[in-house]
Amino acid sequence: MLSPKRPFLFAGLLLLALSAFVYQTPQASPGGKQTGTTTSPQIQPPTVTLESNTQVITICAGNEGGGETQVRLRANAYSPQGNPFRYRWIVSGGRIVGDGNEVVWDLSGAQPGTYSATVEASTGAIGSGCMAFSSTKVVVRNCPPPRPFCPNVIINCPDTVAPGQPVVFSANISGGTPGITPTYNWTVSAGTITSGQGTSSITVDTAGLGGQPITATVDVMGYNLRCNASCATQVPRPVEPKRADEFGEIQRDDAKARLDNFAISLQNEPGSQGYIITYAGRRSRAGFAQRYNNFMRDYLVNTRGIDASRIVTLDGGYRESVAVELWIVPPGATPPSASGMR
Repeated sequence: MLSPKRPFLFAGLLLLALSAFVYQTPQASPGGKQTGTTTSPQIQPPTVTLESNTQVITICAGNEGGGETQVRLRANAYSPQGNPFRYRWIVSGGRIVGDGNEVVWDLSGAQPGTYSATVEASTGAIGSGCMAFSSTKVVVRNCPPPRPFCPNVIINCPDTVAPGQPVVFSANISGGTPGITPTYNWTVSAGTITSGQGTSSITVDTAGLGGQPITATVDVMGYNLRCNASCATQVPRPVEPKRADEFGEIQRDDAKARLDNFAISLQNEPGSQGYIITYAGRRSRAGFAQRYNNFMRDYLVNTRGIDASRIVTLDGGYRESVAVELWIVPPGATPPSASGMR
């Protein structure tokens, strides 16, 4: 005999089994086809990266509008579905030349600063497709100022200058930093600059500088560098006449002995001249100096063989007593003068 509770338990198990059957059984579609529970595939968006061949543009004189002011841009777009892309370029300065995924960004005439370029890569229908973005930046800067450099500086000056004569030093320059107008500052080791300071050429007084060099140095100003050059001119020591002998009223044989030594000195200095200055004494007869000069000249020429053109005689006037001076005068020397009374 069945328990009163068993019919209810059996009915519950039956309902549970039917529910599981209904849940697992495909439902019929309106067209009669059965459909089960499915999950839609996940759609991945496109991506794009942007490449540029440079990040900095330096604009120098002469390259405006040239290749140095252009940036090459390339968009690398990817669609998982393999869809084609449309590209739109946006720049904050300059202009885009070309289209597609590779273009030229021309920044000719751009002022110094930072500029951006953005690419929009679109797929699908216009207005309802997918889009990806990427951007890059480029810095535009002016060309740095050129590094200053000195010009070539050459000073022209003579090797020697006669004592007391002015000497000219002239500077010639070439090259150097463009656009500089040079100025000149001269210094000299000796002498006095009489004209030309501040210009490319100076004149220097050499009075009293015999026997020493004059070095002129010019500083070429305006380059913010020490640009200079020097040149030296030798001022020879003045050639002076040499007094070879001096004697008073002596016997003629003694005078000849003195003239012999004088002749030897003249022979040892073939380019020199011999000067004879005779001073008459207060008690000398008229014409004494001239007669004595003739005697000494004749002895040097006819006895000692000295060329007559090398002998110069002077009447020195008179002194308290007779005096004779014998001088050797080298080439370029100033001849002696008489210091007697007239």
